[in-house]
Amino acid sequence: MAHATLSPAAPQPAHVPDALVYDFDVHADPGLLADPHARILDLLKTAPPVFWTPRNGGGWVALTHAANYEASRDTETYSSEFVPADKMKALLASLPPGAPHIPQPIPITLDPPEHTKYRQPLQKVFSPKTIAALKDSIRELAGELIDAIKADGQCEFMSTVAEPLPVQVFLKMLGLPLERLPEYRQIVKEHMEAIDTDREGSMRRLQRIAAAMRDTVLERRDNPKDDIISMLWKLEVDGQPSTLADMENYGVLLFIAGLDTVMNGMGLAMRGLALDLPLQAKLRAEPKLVAEAAEEMLRRYTFTVPMRVIKKPAELAGAKMMPGDMLKLFLPAADLDAKEFPQPDSYDLDRENNVHIAFGVGPHRCLGSHLARVELQVLYEEMLARLPEFRLDPDKPTVFHGGHVIGIESLNLVWDV
Repeated sequence: MAHATLSPAAPQPAHVPDALVYDFDVHADPGLLADPHARILDLLKTAPPVFWTPRNGGGWVALTHAANYEASRDTETYSSEFVPADKMKALLASLPPGAPHIPQPIPITLDPPEHTKYRQPLQKVFSPKTIAALKDSIRELAGELIDAIKADGQCEFMSTVAEPLPVQVFLKMLGLPLERLPEYRQIVKEHMEAIDTDREGSMRRLQRIAAAMRDTVLERRDNPKDDIISMLWKLEVDGQPSTLADMENYGVLLFIAGLDTVMNGMGLAMRGLALDLPLQAKLRAEPKLVAEAAEEMLRRYTFTVPMRVIKKPAELAGAKMMPGDMLKLFLPAADLDAKEFPQPDSYDLDRENNVHIAFGVGPHRCLGSHLARVELQVLYEEMLARLPEFRLDPDKPTVFHGGHVIGIESLNLVWDV
Protein backbone atom coordinates (compact mmCIF):
# COMPACT_ATOMS: atom_id res chain seq x y z
CA MET A 1 0.00 0.00 0.00
CA ALA A 2 1.23 3.49 -0.84
CA HIS A 3 1.38 6.09 1.89
CA ALA A 4 0.77 9.79 1.47
CA THR A 5 0.40 12.77 3.74
CA LEU A 6 -3.04 14.31 4.03
CA SER A 7 -3.25 17.83 2.66
CA PRO A 8 -3.77 20.67 5.16
CA ALA A 9 -7.37 21.25 6.25
CA ALA A 10 -9.01 24.34 4.76
CA PRO A 11 -11.43 26.41 6.90
CA GLN A 12 -15.09 25.47 6.65
CA PRO A 13 -17.13 28.10 4.77
CA ALA A 14 -20.10 29.65 6.60
CA HIS A 15 -22.61 28.19 4.11
CA VAL A 16 -21.44 24.60 4.72
CA PRO A 17 -23.34 22.89 7.57
CA ASP A 18 -21.47 20.51 9.88
CA ALA A 19 -23.71 17.65 8.78
CA LEU A 20 -22.30 17.81 5.25
CA VAL A 21 -18.61 17.85 6.25
CA TYR A 22 -16.73 14.60 5.66
CA ASP A 23 -12.94 14.36 5.87
CA PHE A 24 -11.72 12.81 2.64
CA ASP A 25 -8.49 13.41 0.70
CA VAL A 26 -8.74 12.20 -2.90
CA HIS A 27 -4.95 12.04 -3.16
CA ALA A 28 -4.03 10.58 0.22
CA ASP A 29 -7.02 8.94 1.93
CA PRO A 30 -5.56 5.77 3.53
CA GLY A 31 -8.56 3.63 2.58
CA LEU A 32 -8.43 4.84 -1.01
CA LEU A 33 -4.75 3.93 -1.25
CA ALA A 34 -5.37 0.50 0.30
CA ASP A 35 -8.20 -0.51 -2.05
CA PRO A 36 -9.85 2.40 -3.86
CA HIS A 37 -13.14 0.88 -4.96
CA ALA A 38 -13.69 -0.83 -1.60
CA ARG A 39 -13.23 2.59 0.00
CA ILE A 40 -15.61 4.16 -2.51
CA LEU A 41 -18.30 1.59 -1.64
CA ASP A 42 -17.72 2.54 2.01
CA LEU A 43 -18.05 6.26 1.16
CA LEU A 44 -21.44 5.62 -0.44
CA LYS A 45 -22.62 4.04 2.82
CA THR A 46 -21.04 6.44 5.33
CA ALA A 47 -20.82 9.88 3.68
CA PRO A 48 -23.60 12.26 2.56
CA PRO A 49 -24.57 11.96 -1.14
CA VAL A 50 -22.77 15.25 -1.69
CA PHE A 51 -20.32 16.34 1.00
CA TRP A 52 -17.76 19.05 1.67
CA THR A 53 -14.21 18.02 2.56
CA PRO A 54 -11.56 20.33 4.04
CA ARG A 55 -8.80 18.53 2.08
CA ASN A 56 -7.18 19.56 -1.21
CA GLY A 57 -8.08 23.20 -0.68
CA GLY A 58 -11.63 22.46 0.47
CA GLY A 59 -14.50 21.55 -1.80
CA TRP A 60 -17.53 19.44 -2.57
CA VAL A 61 -17.56 15.80 -3.65
CA ALA A 62 -20.58 14.34 -5.49
CA LEU A 63 -21.00 10.61 -4.87
CA THR A 64 -24.40 9.54 -6.19
CA HIS A 65 -25.18 8.76 -9.80
CA ALA A 66 -28.04 11.29 -9.85
CA ALA A 67 -25.88 14.14 -8.51
CA ASN A 68 -23.03 13.42 -10.93
CA TYR A 69 -25.40 13.15 -13.86
CA GLU A 70 -27.13 16.43 -13.01
CA ALA A 71 -23.93 18.41 -12.45
CA SER A 72 -22.24 16.99 -15.56
CA ARG A 73 -25.02 18.24 -17.80
CA ASP A 74 -25.55 21.68 -16.21
CA THR A 75 -22.50 23.58 -17.44
CA GLU A 76 -24.00 26.98 -16.63
CA THR A 77 -23.95 26.16 -12.92
CA TYR A 78 -21.12 23.62 -12.69
CA SER A 79 -18.50 25.14 -14.93
CA SER A 80 -15.26 23.87 -16.42
CA GLU A 81 -13.93 27.43 -16.80
CA PHE A 82 -11.84 27.62 -13.63
CA VAL A 83 -10.44 30.92 -14.84
CA PRO A 84 -13.27 32.89 -16.53
CA ALA A 85 -12.65 33.50 -20.22
CA ASP A 86 -12.49 37.29 -19.81
CA LYS A 87 -9.95 37.03 -16.99
CA MET A 88 -7.81 34.58 -18.96
CA LYS A 89 -7.83 36.90 -21.99
CA ALA A 90 -6.83 39.82 -19.78
CA LEU A 91 -4.04 37.76 -18.20
CA LEU A 92 -2.66 36.69 -21.57
CA ALA A 93 -2.92 40.27 -22.88
CA SER A 94 -0.97 41.56 -19.88
CA LEU A 95 2.03 39.30 -20.51
CA PRO A 96 5.12 41.19 -21.72
CA PRO A 97 6.17 40.72 -25.36
CA GLY A 98 8.06 37.46 -25.81
CA ALA A 99 6.71 35.91 -22.60
CA PRO A 100 5.95 32.17 -22.85
CA HIS A 101 2.38 31.31 -23.76
CA ILE A 102 0.29 29.85 -20.92
CA PRO A 103 -1.45 26.86 -22.51
CA GLN A 104 -5.03 26.00 -21.60
CA PRO A 105 -6.21 22.41 -22.06
CA ILE A 106 -8.84 23.18 -24.68
CA PRO A 107 -11.70 22.32 -25.00
CA ILE A 108 -11.96 20.72 -21.55
CA THR A 109 -11.53 24.09 -19.77
CA LEU A 110 -14.31 25.74 -21.78
CA ASP A 111 -18.10 25.71 -21.44
CA PRO A 112 -20.56 25.69 -24.36
CA PRO A 113 -20.81 27.34 -26.80
CA GLU A 114 -17.03 27.97 -26.90
CA HIS A 115 -16.41 24.35 -25.88
CA THR A 116 -18.43 23.06 -28.85
CA LYS A 117 -16.57 25.30 -31.27
CA TYR A 118 -13.18 23.87 -30.27
CA ARG A 119 -14.31 20.28 -29.70
CA GLN A 120 -16.06 19.81 -33.03
CA PRO A 121 -12.86 19.81 -35.14
CA LEU A 122 -11.47 16.94 -33.04
CA GLN A 123 -14.50 14.68 -33.52
CA LYS A 124 -13.25 13.20 -36.80
CA VAL A 125 -9.88 12.23 -35.31
CA PHE A 126 -11.54 10.14 -32.59
CA SER A 127 -14.56 8.87 -34.55
CA PRO A 128 -15.44 5.16 -34.40
CA LYS A 129 -14.43 4.79 -38.07
CA THR A 130 -11.00 6.34 -37.51
CA ILE A 131 -10.33 4.30 -34.39
CA ALA A 132 -11.50 1.06 -36.05
CA ALA A 133 -8.73 1.52 -38.60
CA LEU A 134 -6.18 1.39 -35.76
CA LYS A 135 -7.45 -1.86 -34.29
CA ASP A 136 -5.04 -4.19 -36.09
CA SER A 137 -1.97 -2.16 -35.10
CA ILE A 138 -3.19 -1.98 -31.48
CA ARG A 139 -3.65 -5.76 -31.48
CA GLU A 140 -0.18 -6.29 -32.94
CA LEU A 141 1.47 -4.14 -30.26
CA ALA A 142 -0.53 -5.80 -27.49
CA GLY A 143 0.56 -9.22 -28.74
CA GLU A 144 4.20 -8.20 -28.82
CA LEU A 145 4.11 -6.83 -25.28
CA ILE A 146 2.35 -9.90 -23.86
CA ASP A 147 4.56 -12.39 -25.72
CA ALA A 148 7.63 -10.64 -24.30
CA ILE A 149 6.58 -11.57 -20.73
CA LYS A 150 4.82 -14.90 -21.33
CA ALA A 151 7.78 -17.19 -20.63
CA ASP A 152 8.59 -15.42 -17.35
CA GLY A 153 5.48 -16.67 -15.55
CA GLN A 154 5.10 -13.28 -13.92
CA CYS A 155 5.17 -9.55 -14.66
CA GLU A 156 4.70 -6.10 -13.21
CA PHE A 157 1.79 -5.36 -15.50
CA MET A 158 1.75 -1.55 -15.40
CA SER A 159 5.31 -1.07 -16.66
CA THR A 160 5.36 -3.99 -19.11
CA VAL A 161 1.92 -3.72 -20.75
CA ALA A 162 -0.52 -1.12 -19.34
CA GLU A 163 1.80 1.85 -19.84
CA PRO A 164 3.52 1.06 -23.14
CA LEU A 165 0.38 -0.10 -24.97
CA PRO A 166 -1.90 2.99 -24.87
CA VAL A 167 0.98 5.44 -24.56
CA GLN A 168 2.80 4.13 -27.64
CA VAL A 169 -0.48 4.05 -29.56
CA PHE A 170 -1.20 7.65 -28.66
CA LEU A 171 2.32 8.95 -29.27
CA LYS A 172 2.14 7.46 -32.76
CA MET A 173 -1.29 9.03 -33.32
CA LEU A 174 -0.01 12.43 -32.20
CA GLY A 175 3.26 12.08 -34.09
CA LEU A 176 5.56 12.39 -31.07
CA PRO A 177 8.83 10.40 -30.86
CA LEU A 178 8.51 7.07 -29.02
CA GLU A 179 12.03 7.29 -27.63
CA ARG A 180 10.93 10.17 -25.38
CA LEU A 181 8.18 8.09 -23.76
CA PRO A 182 9.81 7.94 -20.27
CA GLU A 183 10.30 11.72 -20.25
CA TYR A 184 6.74 12.39 -21.38
CA ARG A 185 5.27 10.01 -18.79
CA GLN A 186 7.21 11.67 -15.97
CA ILE A 187 5.92 15.12 -16.95
CA VAL A 188 2.32 13.89 -17.03
CA LYS A 189 2.69 12.00 -13.74
CA GLU A 190 3.88 15.16 -11.97
CA HIS A 191 0.94 17.09 -13.38
CA MET A 192 -1.64 14.49 -12.33
CA GLU A 193 -0.30 14.24 -8.79
CA ALA A 194 -0.51 17.99 -8.17
CA ILE A 195 -2.98 19.46 -5.68
CA ASP A 196 -6.09 21.17 -7.07
CA THR A 197 -5.50 24.65 -5.70
CA ASP A 198 -1.97 25.13 -7.08
CA ARG A 199 -3.02 27.27 -10.04
CA GLU A 200 0.38 28.90 -10.63
CA GLY A 201 2.05 25.51 -10.45
CA SER A 202 -0.51 24.15 -12.90
CA MET A 203 0.34 26.88 -15.39
CA ARG A 204 4.06 26.09 -15.09
CA ARG A 205 3.43 22.37 -15.59
CA LEU A 206 1.30 23.04 -18.67
CA GLN A 207 4.07 25.23 -20.06
CA ARG A 208 6.51 22.37 -19.50
CA ILE A 209 4.25 19.96 -21.39
CA ALA A 210 3.93 22.44 -24.26
CA ALA A 211 7.70 22.90 -24.33
CA ALA A 212 8.26 19.14 -24.50
CA MET A 213 6.09 18.98 -27.64
CA ARG A 214 7.16 22.22 -29.31
CA ASP A 215 9.94 20.92 -31.59
CA THR A 216 7.62 18.34 -33.11
CA VAL A 217 4.71 20.78 -33.33
CA LEU A 218 6.81 23.33 -35.26
CA GLU A 219 8.35 20.65 -37.47
CA ARG A 220 4.89 19.38 -38.48
CA ARG A 221 3.82 22.89 -39.44
CA ASP A 222 6.53 22.93 -42.11
CA ASN A 223 6.58 19.20 -42.91
CA PRO A 224 3.13 17.69 -42.25
CA LYS A 225 2.70 13.93 -41.89
CA ASP A 226 -0.20 11.56 -41.28
CA ASP A 227 -0.68 12.34 -37.58
CA ILE A 228 -2.86 14.40 -35.25
CA ILE A 229 -0.40 17.28 -34.82
CA SER A 230 -0.25 17.76 -38.59
CA MET A 231 -4.05 17.60 -38.78
CA LEU A 232 -4.43 20.22 -36.04
CA TRP A 233 -2.37 22.68 -38.08
CA LYS A 234 -5.06 22.43 -40.80
CA LEU A 235 -7.93 23.30 -38.48
CA GLU A 236 -9.75 26.60 -38.58
CA VAL A 237 -11.76 28.00 -35.69
CA ASP A 238 -14.04 30.94 -36.58
CA GLY A 239 -12.41 30.99 -39.99
CA GLN A 240 -8.94 31.64 -38.55
CA PRO A 241 -6.01 29.28 -39.18
CA SER A 242 -4.34 27.54 -36.24
CA THR A 243 -1.61 29.43 -34.39
CA LEU A 244 1.15 27.98 -32.23
CA ALA A 245 -0.89 29.02 -29.18
CA ASP A 246 -3.89 27.04 -30.51
CA MET A 247 -1.66 24.03 -31.09
CA GLU A 248 -0.31 24.18 -27.56
CA ASN A 249 -3.82 24.52 -26.11
CA TYR A 250 -5.01 21.42 -27.95
CA GLY A 251 -1.72 19.64 -27.46
CA VAL A 252 -1.51 19.80 -23.66
CA LEU A 253 -5.01 18.32 -23.32
CA LEU A 254 -4.36 15.45 -25.74
CA PHE A 255 -0.95 14.83 -24.18
CA ILE A 256 -2.34 14.54 -20.63
CA ALA A 257 -5.37 12.46 -21.62
CA GLY A 258 -3.57 10.11 -23.96
CA LEU A 259 -0.52 9.47 -21.80
CA ASP A 260 -2.23 8.69 -18.50
CA THR A 261 -5.91 7.88 -18.33
CA VAL A 262 -6.37 4.59 -20.19
CA MET A 263 -3.44 2.81 -18.56
CA ASN A 264 -5.19 3.17 -15.20
CA GLY A 265 -8.33 1.57 -16.60
CA MET A 266 -6.23 -1.29 -17.93
CA GLY A 267 -4.56 -1.89 -14.57
CA LEU A 268 -7.84 -1.90 -12.67
CA ALA A 269 -9.44 -4.22 -15.23
CA MET A 270 -6.59 -6.73 -15.16
CA ARG A 271 -6.65 -6.76 -11.38
CA GLY A 272 -10.38 -7.41 -11.60
CA LEU A 273 -9.79 -10.34 -13.96
CA ALA A 274 -6.97 -11.69 -11.80
CA LEU A 275 -9.38 -11.75 -8.85
CA ASP A 276 -12.13 -13.49 -10.83
CA LEU A 277 -10.81 -16.77 -12.23
CA PRO A 278 -14.28 -18.09 -13.24
CA LEU A 279 -14.75 -14.94 -15.35
CA GLN A 280 -11.39 -15.56 -17.04
CA ALA A 281 -12.49 -19.10 -17.88
CA LYS A 282 -15.85 -17.92 -19.23
CA LEU A 283 -14.29 -15.27 -21.47
CA ARG A 284 -11.68 -17.71 -22.77
CA ALA A 285 -14.47 -20.10 -23.68
CA GLU A 286 -16.65 -17.36 -25.20
CA PRO A 287 -14.46 -14.52 -26.55
CA LYS A 288 -17.50 -12.85 -28.12
CA LEU A 289 -18.50 -11.78 -24.59
CA VAL A 290 -15.41 -9.57 -24.21
CA ALA A 291 -17.11 -6.38 -25.42
CA GLU A 292 -19.84 -6.65 -22.76
CA ALA A 293 -17.29 -7.75 -20.17
CA ALA A 294 -15.26 -4.61 -20.82
CA GLU A 295 -18.30 -2.39 -20.24
CA GLU A 296 -19.11 -4.01 -16.89
CA MET A 297 -15.45 -3.70 -15.87
CA LEU A 298 -15.57 0.01 -16.72
CA ARG A 299 -18.63 0.36 -14.49
CA ARG A 300 -17.18 -1.66 -11.64
CA TYR A 301 -13.82 0.11 -11.71
CA THR A 302 -14.51 3.63 -13.00
CA PHE A 303 -11.45 5.80 -12.45
CA THR A 304 -11.83 9.47 -13.46
CA VAL A 305 -12.70 12.38 -11.12
CA PRO A 306 -13.43 15.55 -13.17
CA MET A 307 -13.51 18.97 -11.52
CA ARG A 308 -16.02 21.79 -11.74
CA VAL A 309 -16.32 25.29 -10.26
CA ILE A 310 -19.69 26.64 -9.09
CA LYS A 311 -20.77 29.72 -11.07
CA LYS A 312 -24.05 30.61 -9.33
CA PRO A 313 -25.86 29.62 -6.12
CA ALA A 314 -26.98 26.03 -6.47
CA GLU A 315 -28.37 23.07 -4.58
CA LEU A 316 -27.21 19.56 -5.42
CA ALA A 317 -28.64 16.59 -3.50
CA GLY A 318 -29.49 18.92 -0.63
CA ALA A 319 -26.07 20.60 -0.53
CA LYS A 320 -26.18 24.38 -0.98
CA MET A 321 -23.21 25.65 -2.97
CA MET A 322 -21.97 29.14 -3.62
CA PRO A 323 -20.06 30.72 -6.52
CA GLY A 324 -16.37 29.87 -6.35
CA ASP A 325 -16.92 26.54 -4.57
CA MET A 326 -15.11 23.61 -6.16
CA LEU A 327 -16.84 20.31 -6.95
CA LYS A 328 -15.36 16.90 -7.70
CA LEU A 329 -17.51 14.69 -9.91
CA PHE A 330 -16.68 11.38 -8.26
CA LEU A 331 -17.62 9.16 -11.19
CA PRO A 332 -16.17 5.99 -9.59
CA ALA A 333 -18.81 6.36 -6.85
CA ALA A 334 -21.59 7.19 -9.32
CA ASP A 335 -21.04 3.87 -11.07
CA LEU A 336 -21.19 2.03 -7.73
CA ASP A 337 -24.43 3.68 -6.59
CA ALA A 338 -26.84 0.92 -5.53
CA LYS A 339 -29.84 3.07 -6.53
CA GLU A 340 -28.66 2.90 -10.13
CA PHE A 341 -26.88 -0.47 -10.12
CA PRO A 342 -28.29 -3.12 -7.74
CA GLN A 343 -25.53 -5.04 -5.91
CA PRO A 344 -22.97 -2.60 -7.33
CA ASP A 345 -19.96 -4.43 -5.86
CA SER A 346 -20.81 -7.55 -7.92
CA TYR A 347 -19.24 -7.93 -11.33
CA ASP A 348 -22.27 -9.13 -13.29
CA LEU A 349 -21.80 -10.00 -16.94
CA ASP A 350 -25.60 -10.36 -17.30
CA ARG A 351 -26.43 -7.05 -15.59
CA GLU A 352 -29.56 -5.54 -17.14
CA ASN A 353 -28.27 -1.98 -16.83
CA ASN A 354 -24.57 -1.48 -17.40
CA VAL A 355 -24.93 2.01 -18.92
CA HIS A 356 -22.11 3.49 -16.85
CA ILE A 357 -20.75 7.03 -16.91
CA ALA A 358 -17.06 6.07 -16.72
CA PHE A 359 -16.41 8.38 -19.66
CA GLY A 360 -18.57 11.15 -18.21
CA VAL A 361 -21.85 12.49 -19.53
CA GLY A 362 -22.97 15.75 -21.11
CA PRO A 363 -20.89 18.12 -23.27
CA HIS A 364 -17.59 17.04 -21.72
CA ARG A 365 -18.05 13.32 -22.28
CA CYS A 366 -14.63 11.81 -23.03
CA LEU A 367 -13.62 12.49 -26.62
CA GLY A 368 -11.32 9.44 -26.63
CA SER A 369 -13.89 6.92 -25.40
CA HIS A 370 -13.92 5.00 -28.71
CA LEU A 371 -10.14 4.60 -28.58
CA ALA A 372 -10.22 3.57 -24.93
CA ARG A 373 -12.88 0.93 -25.61
CA VAL A 374 -10.92 -0.59 -28.49
CA GLU A 375 -7.71 -0.67 -26.46
CA LEU A 376 -9.40 -2.28 -23.46
CA GLN A 377 -11.23 -4.88 -25.53
CA VAL A 378 -8.12 -5.80 -27.53
CA LEU A 379 -6.11 -6.07 -24.31
CA TYR A 380 -8.69 -8.44 -22.79
CA GLU A 381 -8.72 -10.60 -25.91
CA GLU A 382 -4.95 -10.82 -26.21
CA MET A 383 -4.26 -11.40 -22.51
CA LEU A 384 -6.80 -14.22 -22.41
CA ALA A 385 -5.67 -15.75 -25.70
CA ARG A 386 -1.92 -15.61 -25.05
CA LEU A 387 -1.61 -16.28 -21.32
CA PRO A 388 -2.88 -19.11 -19.15
CA GLU A 389 -4.93 -18.28 -16.05
CA PHE A 390 -3.25 -15.31 -14.34
CA ARG A 391 -3.52 -14.40 -10.67
CA LEU A 392 -2.32 -11.69 -8.30
CA ASP A 393 1.18 -12.34 -6.94
CA PRO A 394 0.56 -13.08 -3.23
CA ASP A 395 4.04 -11.84 -2.31
CA LYS A 396 3.78 -8.44 -4.01
CA PRO A 397 0.68 -6.47 -3.00
CA THR A 398 -0.90 -4.11 -5.50
CA VAL A 399 0.02 -0.43 -5.00
CA PHE A 400 -2.71 2.11 -5.79
CA HIS A 401 -2.82 5.88 -6.23
CA GLY A 402 -5.58 8.43 -5.80
CA GLY A 403 -6.05 11.78 -7.52
CA HIS A 404 -8.09 12.95 -10.48
CA VAL A 405 -7.49 9.58 -12.10
CA ILE A 406 -7.62 6.71 -9.61
CA GLY A 407 -5.41 3.82 -10.57
CA ILE A 408 -2.57 1.43 -9.92
CA GLU A 409 1.14 2.14 -9.49
CA SER A 410 2.22 -1.51 -9.57
CA LEU A 411 0.31 -4.70 -10.29
CA ASN A 412 2.18 -7.99 -10.08
CA LEU A 413 0.61 -10.95 -11.89
CA VAL A 414 1.70 -14.60 -11.94
CA TRP A 415 0.76 -17.60 -14.11
CA ASP A 416 1.96 -21.17 -14.64
CA VAL A 417 4.47 -21.85 -17.43
